[in-house]
Amino acid sequence: MKLESVGILISLRPFGERDAIARIFSRDFGVIVGMMRGAVVAKHNKPLIGQFGTFSWNARLESELGALHWEPERNMIAMVMNDSGKLALVNAIFDLIITILPERESYEKLFNKTYGFLSAIGLSSEPVDDYLNWEISLIGEMGYALDLSRCSGCGKTENLHYISPKTGRAVCDECAAPYISRLYKMPISLDTTLKFLEKICTDTGTDIPMFRRIIANKKI
Repeated sequence: MKLESVGILISLRPFGERDAIARIFSRDFGVIVGMMRGAVVAKHNKPLIGQFGTFSWNARLESELGALHWEPERNMIAMVMNDSGKLALVNAIFDLIITILPERESYEKLFNKTYGFLSAIGLSSEPVDDYLNWEISLIGEMGYALDLSRCSGCGKTENLHYISPKTGRAVCDECAAPYISRLYKMPISLDTTLKFLEKICTDTGTDIPMFRRIIANKKI
């Protein structure tokens, strides 16, 4: 079995003295995991987290780990390596992808959103806002596509100050009155998306990744 596409290298874990287990967020196949031979000791075209490139994944059986051949084209996060705040946002994105997305399921829209974020973050003056938009896309892919255009209860388009945690839809003040303690407040913030992410992680039996907690604790 062979898979070929482009992607972003989001994780490298040494395996022995020479090799590494790598994760690539690919355009066509979602998260791909495989063994990169010689990745630890490579001197030319060395694999680095944050690179964009082309890859091929080969395995005799679909259930096997498989071998990854990686051809990097450019390092998308080179400009933020000395910026701890922006680097924390990048690391949070990679951690959330690894934690939440199942392997080998296509998320092309989210891939394009991720590629766009990484392409722009080096020069972005509002990286946290850009990151928030990325998280909204992620939770949308996980079944919480936020609809803030009208009240989910009565259809009104005014005084929309709350969000339903069950549906991700807006709720007006009047409809929210009996349930305020159960609703999330508008406007959307990182605290709001964190609550949705916590629900997703609970449902999948995982924990919120460390770098997302750093952001939540406002250490960026």
